[in-house]
Amino acid sequence: RIDNGNHLLLSGNRAAMRYVGMIGARATLTGPEKALYPFLDRVTGERWALQPNAGMIPWWIFITERRVAGTHSWQYLAARRLLAKAEGVVTDRVRTTATLYRRLWQPLAVAALNTEPEAGSAALFATIVRETLGAGGRACVPLLPREGLSETLIDPALLHLRNKGADIRIGARLRGLGFADGRVAALDLDSGNEAVAAEEAVVLAVPAPVAARLVPDLTVPDEFRAIVNAHYRLAMRGNAPWLVGVIGGTAEWVFRKREVLSVTVSAADRLIDTPAEELAPLLWRDVAAAYNLPSEPMPPCQIVKEKRATFAATPAQEERRPGAVTRWPNLVLAGDWTATSLPATIEGAIRSGFSAADALLGRAGIG
Repeated sequence: RIDNGNHLLLSGNRAAMRYVGMIGARATLTGPEKALYPFLDRVTGERWALQPNAGMIPWWIFITERRVAGTHSWQYLAARRLLAKAEGVVTDRVRTTATLYRRLWQPLAVAALNTEPEAGSAALFATIVRETLGAGGRACVPLLPREGLSETLIDPALLHLRNKGADIRIGARLRGLGFADGRVAALDLDSGNEAVAAEEAVVLAVPAPVAARLVPDLTVPDEFRAIVNAHYRLAMRGNAPWLVGVIGGTAEWVFRKREVLSVTVSAADRLIDTPAEELAPLLWRDVAAAYNLPSEPMPPCQIVKEKRATFAATPAQEERRPGAVTRWPNLVLAGDWTATSLPATIEGAIRSGFSAADALLGRAGIG
């Protein structure tokens, strides 16, 4: 049993933590007790663990065993340049020739933005750095679903809504919106038209291309990046790390889950046309090295490709992200592609939901 993708939450994701608390799902998350990120360099064979201290004063950068192997404390101070004036693309704001770039900034940027650093927005990346490493290790503790994303983010929310009297309909595709008298007046569903009463509102939380089709004159991101995931059926026991970052391989992050070892490759357009039977052994070599496993035999594997996994987190695409409010007073937008100041992440998606709700409550005069 697998999730479509490996979505890592962090203890500092304030909207996500508020959300899972509201729906009673905090206990469904697991992971290490502190911020600890093991890495393997596939080129040199070196291993190290990034270990930020809990507080905001980053004294960890002065301790060799806590920072990236082969780096010096003064190199981390250069991050102030990124945070102070985050314009252009990531590679405009960080030194790309340093070991720290190859072993930290580049993999972090690719994972966070799902966009190559040469094209990725420095402003979006700066927000990620500010809210993670910049906030101290207390904000960087990895959190993973104990069972799966459904049990953590979906099922408890549906139960919470039903307990509040909500009518949940699954599989009711929205084909169109009916506009009249300056408001959304009807929903065109597969099952037929449904009127939107005068006191009702619509939160439209659909992918960006769908929103552009449903809402007149809506500008949305229109460039996307792929993600490739590989899931190997192998239950790890004992003290195996929850995740391992891979530098210089094809895999980028390997996650230990209950029944599988899962691989994520972000900004993976280069791999999207590679057949699964080639990708599986290629990625397994990185997984086996990361977890000190024999390279043969390879466990059963499932490859999952998402060609349009997220919008491209470029400066140009950032300008195309709309806010929650529309010109129709009873219609607001939500989704990780809206203007959240974050790249396409679970945290950004949840923040967009809170923004949509705040906008409706404010218009109703009850917020």
